[in-house]
Amino acid sequence: REWTMKTSIVFLLCVSVFPSFSQGRVVGEDEAGFAECNVFFPGQVPPEGFTEPFHVKICQQYNREPRFATLYSTKDKIPLYSAFKYTKSAQNEEENWLVEPQIDDPKNGLHEMVHEADVAATVANLGANQALTADYVGSGYERGLLNPSLLNEEDFQVATYTLTNAVPLSPSLSKSWHRHVGMVVEHALVPHCSKKDHLYLLAGAIPSSVQVKGKVSVPETLWLAACCDAPEGWSLGLVKKVNDENSLEDLTVGQLEKQLLAGVHLFKGNCGEANQSQKKTEAVLQAVSQIQSGEQVGTSDNQEPKDSSLVRKVAGIIATPFIKLLELLIYVFVELVKFVFYFLWLVVKRVVGTVLDGVYSLWNGVVSYLKAISMVLISIPYDMGRVIINIFLGFLQLVQDVAFLTYRILCIPMGFVLHLAAFPYHSICAIPSVLKDVASGIWGTFSLVIDATAALLHGFYYLAGHIVKRFVPKVSSDD
Repeated sequence: REWTMKTSIVFLLCVSVFPSFSQGRVVGEDEAGFAECNVFFPGQVPPEGFTEPFHVKICQQYNREPRFATLYSTKDKIPLYSAFKYTKSAQNEEENWLVEPQIDDPKNGLHEMVHEADVAATVANLGANQALTADYVGSGYERGLLNPSLLNEEDFQVATYTLTNAVPLSPSLSKSWHRHVGMVVEHALVPHCSKKDHLYLLAGAIPSSVQVKGKVSVPETLWLAACCDAPEGWSLGLVKKVNDENSLEDLTVGQLEKQLLAGVHLFKGNCGEANQSQKKTEAVLQAVSQIQSGEQVGTSDNQEPKDSSLVRKVAGIIATPFIKLLELLIYVFVELVKFVFYFLWLVVKRVVGTVLDGVYSLWNGVVSYLKAISMVLISIPYDMGRVIINIFLGFLQLVQDVAFLTYRILCIPMGFVLHLAAFPYHSICAIPSVLKDVASGIWGTFSLVIDATAALLHGFYYLAGHIVKRFVPKVSSDD
C-alpha cells in the first residue's frame, strides 16, 4: 500500500512536470470530427464517407498540443489516412514507438499513447485491434509512416512515431515513398501555396488482401492529397502503387476519391475547386512532373548541375575518416551525457524517495491524530443521544405500567365489586344463625354422647346378665 501511494505521487509529479507524457487520444463518438485536431482539415471539416464501425478517429498529440490526425482501421490494423500540415523538414530523430491502449481496451482509463512494454500486462486484449511491434519483427516489412517524420521538426516529428501512423512497407518502398513525398511537398507544393499554414495534406493507404502474419494488411496503394486553401489556391492528388516503387502518378482530387471508398470526399467543397487558380495548378503539376522524371527541382534557372559520381566518391573517401571520428566523438559525448543524467536521476530518486518517506510518515501521523479526535467528537453526541433515549424509554415504560394498571382495574367485574361491598352486611346478619347452628351442633353432640353412653351401659348390663345366667346354676325354690 505504501509503495502504491509513493508510485502514484511520483507519477502525478511526472505528468505535471513533463507534459510530454500525454500523447494522442481516441476521439469519442459524441465529439465533432477529430475534436481539437480539426485544425488539420480545410474549414475544420474532416473527409466524409469513412463511416465503417471499425474506423477509429485519433487526435495525435505531443506536449498536450495537437500534431496531426489519423483515421485508423481496427479491421486492417493500419491507418487509412493521416492529416497534417507541413512544418519544416528536419533530420530524423531517434525512433520512439508508441501504441494507443484505448483502441483495444476503451475502459482502461488511459487517455494517451504509451510504450507497448509499459501496458502489456495491464491493457486487456492488447493488439486485438491494432498492430504491435511484434507483428513487424521478422516479417520483411518495416513500419512506414504515412505522415513522414522528415516533413516535421521537434515535437511534430516525435509525434509521428506511433504504430497508428504506420503501415507495412518494404524497406525500399518505405524509402521511396518518404523521398517522393518529401520532394513533392518541399519543392512542388509548399513553394506554390501563398499561405503555407493553409496547405493541408492527407497521406493515406488503401488496404489489400495481403496480410503480415495474418493480421496487419499490406497496402496496395499509397496516396497523397493536398489542398492549398488560400488565394490562388489549388488541389492535387498523387498515387504510388506498391508493386512499382518508382511510380508516382498525379491526378485530381476527384479522380483520387474514385479510387477510395464510395461516397468519399476528402476536402470540404473540393478545396474551393470553382475558385482554384489554373496557373498555380499548372505550375504545381510541372514541378511534380520534374520530380517524376528525376530532375532536380529548384526556384532558379541558374542552378548548378550535380557533381559527378567520381567527385562524390573521392569526397566520400576523404571525408569518411573525419566522419567516423566525428561519430566516435558524438558517441562518447552522448554516453557521457547519459551517464551524467543517470547519476543525476539516481540522486534525484534518492532525494525524492527520502522526501516522500517523510511526507508519508507525516501524513500517517496527521491522519491518526485526526482519526482519534474525530472518534472522541463523534462519541460525545452518541453518548448524549443514548442517555436521552434511555430516559425516553423509561418514561414510556412508566406510562405503560400506569396504563396496564388502569386496564386491570377497569377489567374487574362489577358484580364482584357489589358482593365485596355487601360482604360486611351479610357477615353481621349471619352471626345469630351461625351461633344457633353452633349451639344446635353442640347440643346434638352432647345428646349423642349421652345416648352413646347409655347404650354402652345397657350393653354391658345385658352382657353381664347373660353371663350370669349362663354360668351361675339356678337355685331351686325347694332349697
